[in-house]
Amino acid sequence: MIRKEVLKELIVTFQESIPTNLFTRNVVLPIDTEKIIALRGVRRCGKSSILQLSINQLIESGILKEQILFLNFDDERLQFDLADFDLIIQSYQELFPHIRFQDVYVFFDEVQTNTGWEQFVRRVYDQQSKHVFITGSNSKMLSSEIATSLRGRTLQYEILPLSFAEFCNFEGLDKNVYSTTAKPKLKAAFTEYLHFGGFPEVVLMQHEHYDRILQEYYFVMLYKDLVERYKLKNISAIKYFINRMLVNITKPTSINKIFNELKSLGVNVSKNTLYELAEYLEAIYFFIPVQKYEPSLVKQTSSDKKYYCIDNGLRKSLSQTLQEDNGLLLENAVYLWLRSQCDMSKDIYYYKGTKECDFVVTQGTVVERLIQVCWDMSEKSTYDREIAGLLEASNKLNCMNLTIITSDFEQIIEVNHLKVNVVPAWKLMLL
Repeated sequence: MIRKEVLKELIVTFQESIPTNLFTRNVVLPIDTEKIIALRGVRRCGKSSILQLSINQLIESGILKEQILFLNFDDERLQFDLADFDLIIQSYQELFPHIRFQDVYVFFDEVQTNTGWEQFVRRVYDQQSKHVFITGSNSKMLSSEIATSLRGRTLQYEILPLSFAEFCNFEGLDKNVYSTTAKPKLKAAFTEYLHFGGFPEVVLMQHEHYDRILQEYYFVMLYKDLVERYKLKNISAIKYFINRMLVNITKPTSINKIFNELKSLGVNVSKNTLYELAEYLEAIYFFIPVQKYEPSLVKQTSSDKKYYCIDNGLRKSLSQTLQEDNGLLLENAVYLWLRSQCDMSKDIYYYKGTKECDFVVTQGTVVERLIQVCWDMSEKSTYDREIAGLLEASNKLNCMNLTIITSDFEQIIEVNHLKVNVVPAWKLMLL
């Protein structure tokens, strides 16, 4: 059983750290919506810092430090049984009996690590305080509970590792893409971002020891988020599956093919287990799947998915024996940027017919935008392939908003009475 003394110490220690000196992020949370603010995203992407930025904002507005109740449930001292949750309220009220709990701002970080959290959060919100903020690094678990126990009570935000614009803020760079002095620095910074990714700790450490830091993230995700939470046993099969997916990111991936590979290696694992593993890896934000665009839902769900890694640096740290493919890294970065730009009403697919198009952005049943990603278009064969894929997708999907994202090439191409906007990724991600 958790002792109240531990909870009191954690509450007061955090209050003593307020305000915290942090870099700003592009996400600014609303403060007084009377909704539960829920942040979800991969471990170490900055969810806690965004909560702390909101706390800074509260303090600036006149809220007292003593009105802040912050607990990080990833702390090994906070292993709750269902009956223990009440101790949080009791501990706070014993510390600050003069403060009405309805005036307290409650922040629960990595809340999904304890069974029964959803009932407790709902009770706090319904009976104690309308100022509740939660984070979690398991999208499936968080969203399923939000859809059931917490339905109608939440505003959800997805947090990814740093965008390129945020990366430049952390590096203190001038983001004026039209400045002749800033432009070379921005291009160099984009090369770093492309290869080392956007986990805040890695960026703040100037990529020193990035491989060890990111490998540590991987081990926590592997053992704590996958093996322990889902009670998995075949570690060798899991590691092979992850490595195989890392090799194949940005390409349609057949899980059945990976199953046959493992079978030929004498690894005893069922096909259903691999499909479940893919879902678990999606839930913890290790990989993000993209479905093929199909008018038929049956065809769409039965087609092979593309998978994108949550961070280029994470892939680099786990696959150092692979030859780096700039085109692959660029497409992965573009997908993450696109995802950050799309609200919950939009979806991202890929197109594959006779030709291929990397991204199809839709809103409802309307195709809004078609995007190709190409590192270098100087070769005629590459140029022709990218244009042909866009034109076929444009004709099939009735969309004339066409873009090719490159490493450093910019032009407007007119072809078949259509305009194709060719733009460098480093510039597009800052506009």
